[in-house]
Amino acid sequence: MRRSMSLLTRAAPLSAVTAGLLAMVVGVTSSAAIVFSAARAAGADDAELASWMLALGVGMGLTCIGLSLWYRAPIITAWSTPGAALLATGLDGVTLREATGAFLISAALITVAGATGWFARVMSRVPVPLAAALLAGVLVQFGIGLFTSMRDSPVLVATMFAVYLLCRRFVPRYAVLAALAAGVTVAAASSSLHLAQVHLAWAKPIFTTPAFSWPVAVGVALPLFVVTMASQNLPGVAVLRNDGYQVPVSPLIAWTGATNLVLAPFGAFGLNLAAITAAICTGPQAHPDPRRRYVAGVWAGVFYLIVGALGATVGALLTALPQALVLGIAGIGLLGTIGSSLTSSLSDDRWREAAVVTFLATASGFKFLGVGSAFWGLIAGLLTAAATGAFRPRDPAPTTPPARAEPAAPSTRAEPSTPPARPEPPAPPARSEPPAPPAAQGGATGSGA
Repeated sequence: MRRSMSLLTRAAPLSAVTAGLLAMVVGVTSSAAIVFSAARAAGADDAELASWMLALGVGMGLTCIGLSLWYRAPIITAWSTPGAALLATGLDGVTLREATGAFLISAALITVAGATGWFARVMSRVPVPLAAALLAGVLVQFGIGLFTSMRDSPVLVATMFAVYLLCRRFVPRYAVLAALAAGVTVAAASSSLHLAQVHLAWAKPIFTTPAFSWPVAVGVALPLFVVTMASQNLPGVAVLRNDGYQVPVSPLIAWTGATNLVLAPFGAFGLNLAAITAAICTGPQAHPDPRRRYVAGVWAGVFYLIVGALGATVGALLTALPQALVLGIAGIGLLGTIGSSLTSSLSDDRWREAAVVTFLATASGFKFLGVGSAFWGLIAGLLTAAATGAFRPRDPAPTTPPARAEPAAPSTRAEPSTPPARPEPPAPPARSEPPAPPAAQGGATGSGA
């Protein structure tokens, strides 16, 4: 029993499950209405709309689970919200078959961009302070939304924030979950949950035969590719880099593009790396151990699969939540990531001004040529960096010459020295021979030999 509980805790830690659920809730509720509008603009009926939700849910679910498990990192994917907004306004006069052909062309371009590695080469040259400032600019609107939503629903949002602060002090791991539970409770008590039109129904895949035309390829497919790469994949990579996950970029882009390519005939108009919802799963609120946060990505994928299976039912259920609750819980869940992004972007004084420009331009929401502010914010930051000389390497710090060594003071204690060689004793003087005795008188003068 204890072993089973240990395995359950390891596979489904509450903070990681909560982060995955929150990523799905924020991702779907914040832009489901835009996806519905895009489907209607393409001429989709209710059954085809449910097929769109099924294809998108399955695509996001499989890529979240597969890539998170493979790379042991919280890889969160999402549908292209800027792409959906583009389609909602750009599909006027375009048939559903032609729209499906545009989805296939965009997905093929994304797959090629990942397989050839050119997108990774571009990202590797983006300075870390500018990438962090870009991320902060993308997320800051959600942090501001936490407080602007208090104007319309002060009791709901203030209760959520108070519960968050209280739990942040005593049980920080469960602070976001407690705030979400408090928000749902207050919304239910105030009759703010609109559940009357929510009905349970399974989605069924509907295949649409694509049709291709040059005007739609140029006017829809190419802009869809550009906004997906610049407004979604670019900040998505910045989220991973900001939290220390050095995952190879090219395979991620290639796999999302290939999955999109397979599911496009069923309504998957655009799949990409997530930015806002990814930040919920890559930060410490998902798990205190960065090596275990990939579990949050797996659970986000599980919840996306459920969204896909139930199709429009889950979309209607999630859109029934009060907008103030969605904005409030998104802002609360992203507070830590916004703070760490700002710290990283402003820590280097050489890049500080360029980072501020990137942050402000990205946060402005400026759009030009159908491309969102994330791309133009990065361009503005790079131009500022070039003008302020941030790309120039730092001058090497002057090195102080080593201090001249002072001669060592003589020691008062006499060091033992090698004793001088002992003089050899003088050779003894040669012994003198005694003089010969004088010869006897009258004898010989010498002896005979």
